[in-house]
Amino acid sequence: MKKLTTLLSVALLGATMSSGAYAKDTLALVISTLNNPFFVTMKEGAEKKAAELGYNLIVLDSQNDPAKELSNVEDLSVRGAKVLLINPTDSDAVTNAIRLANRAKLPVITLDRAASRGDVVSHIASDNVAGGLMAGDFIAQQVGENAKVIQLEGIAGTSAARERGEGFKQSIAKHGFELLASQPADFDRTKGLNVMENLLAGNAGVQAVFAQNDEMALGALRALQAANKKDVLIVGFDGTQDGIKAVQGGRLSATIAQQPDAIGAIAVETADKILKGETVEQHIPVPLQVISK
Repeated sequence: MKKLTTLLSVALLGATMSSGAYAKDTLALVISTLNNPFFVTMKEGAEKKAAELGYNLIVLDSQNDPAKELSNVEDLSVRGAKVLLINPTDSDAVTNAIRLANRAKLPVITLDRAASRGDVVSHIASDNVAGGLMAGDFIAQQVGENAKVIQLEGIAGTSAARERGEGFKQSIAKHGFELLASQPADFDRTKGLNVMENLLAGNAGVQAVFAQNDEMALGALRALQAANKKDVLIVGFDGTQDGIKAVQGGRLSATIAQQPDAIGAIAVETADKILKGETVEQHIPVPLQVISK
């Protein structure tokens, strides 16, 4: 009996050592900000897929600060991450962080916002140009050709702001819109409110607003409500929970819906393929759709 007990103890110890010997690989997600529902949902999508595939996932918040972003990537060099998933604070500024990862032989995947330079294995994002054009098409359908419009832009220097603006610019030419004003509000709800208030002072005849994300759209909504301009059509972008809720409640006219959870999940799946030595696409598009009431 004593011999059997000893054998069982050895077997259990061996099993424990065996399971500990095969530690999970670690992935890192460096995200521009977690003070935005869109990126929180992206993080949650990545976390869910990482758990499903058996990876540890380190999540670091750059707080919309390129210096913090670089510090986050430097930190990963001692944390054993095998792949870097990064949602850039700025497409140009992120270059230093990506080159740091390149020197460390750490494969890089960009999410939602592209990087201007540096070696990136794969970029996962919606077609922002197509989304900007879709927003303009919706405005034309609802208000008509030659509508008087205002655009609230995102953070200057991000690929998302640049590409969404390019798509909307195409819709302006396509539908003959009169662009009364176009000004950055940095993807922020409070700034969207303040900028919209200022723009309304000289553009009382506005018929529609395109905000390059839902946060700015919701800020613009408050400014328009305060000015008693309830007939102005507002189109946001991202399809966040707050944005969709506002559309369903009839307060926003539409949102161009991304799938941030899918972007996060696909990024982890792509990292998994890279670690298995499989070939991945350089650009992986995630579908968009117009959500309206």
